[in-house]
Amino acid sequence: LSNTRPAPVLTAAPVRALVDEQVSIRGHFLPLHCPVTLHARMHSDEGDLWESFAHYNADERGTFSLTRDPSVGGSYLGCEPMGLFWSMQPAPGGREGLRKKSVESPYTVHVSLLEGHVSTSEGQWSELAAVTVERWYIAPGVKRIEINQNGLVGTLFIPPGPGPFPAMLDLWGMGGGLQEYRSSLLASKGYVSFSLAYFGHKDLPGPPNCINVGDSYFKAAFLLLQDHPQVVSDRVGIIGLSFGCYLTLRIPTKTGVKVRHEAYFINLSNVFGTFNSWFLDHQIEERLRSAGKSHLLTRLSYPGAGHLIEPPYSPMITMWGGHPALHAAAQEDAWKKILDYLEKNLRS
Repeated sequence: LSNTRPAPVLTAAPVRALVDEQVSIRGHFLPLHCPVTLHARMHSDEGDLWESFAHYNADERGTFSLTRDPSVGGSYLGCEPMGLFWSMQPAPGGREGLRKKSVESPYTVHVSLLEGHVSTSEGQWSELAAVTVERWYIAPGVKRIEINQNGLVGTLFIPPGPGPFPAMLDLWGMGGGLQEYRSSLLASKGYVSFSLAYFGHKDLPGPPNCINVGDSYFKAAFLLLQDHPQVVSDRVGIIGLSFGCYLTLRIPTKTGVKVRHEAYFINLSNVFGTFNSWFLDHQIEERLRSAGKSHLLTRLSYPGAGHLIEPPYSPMITMWGGHPALHAAAQEDAWKKILDYLEKNLRS
């Protein structure tokens, strides 16, 4: 038997997964009870470095696990299996805001196991082991189709297989442009999804700093989905973020389209802010109650979360407020409830 200790090993499973799927990270063959640091880093599509740190202590067997053990320092505290991902922030000098521009390539996250408890201010690190993880916004086999026809601008995502499938019209907020990452994730779950540009896009008419399309534009987008041969025509829903939540409410009431009545799931903290969201929430609840349809409302409350609640394990954009750990918990819970809601009301 050799007296030589095996080299430390860092493992991640799975190493290739969708961004809303958990990754199990473990360390092995460490000195007993020794302090270590995990350092995660990746580059945004714009080239900015994002990173996070977490301090752990090996147990009496020389191991640690993010699903079992608490972080005792760094970018987050406590037992947070995905804390390395949601706690990422721009490296010093980097730009705020993380948006996946190309869903057809992953975020590649390099995770290093470092000796001792270290932080970003310390320049010299001793790397004991490392592992690389790919985080994808699109599953294998999902089709991405650019739409620029009859005045409509967007991207259509179709799940693998012949269908037909339920479908979602996906509306982002006043950040403008065309954001595809939620639509590609929804298609990866089995929903045809149409991410629609309506503001701040080069192919839309008029000045880029204002909305130059009307109700007929959104009606045409809904009908494009409804008439698609791979879509179940009476199982089409709408999902919105920020100003997109307002449009989600407006489209069925102003355009005459027939949205499946159960297929509304609106996070009102994503609309205009904390107070206005509270007011709108109670106003909508009262309107539904007076119409005898209060059972159609699902209300979620996430104290401490920020404005933009997105798919889970995404880093929080600090300019929109909220506490990182509470925001991360809100994103994980909301996404699960959204998917459960769609499964129940659009697929079942």
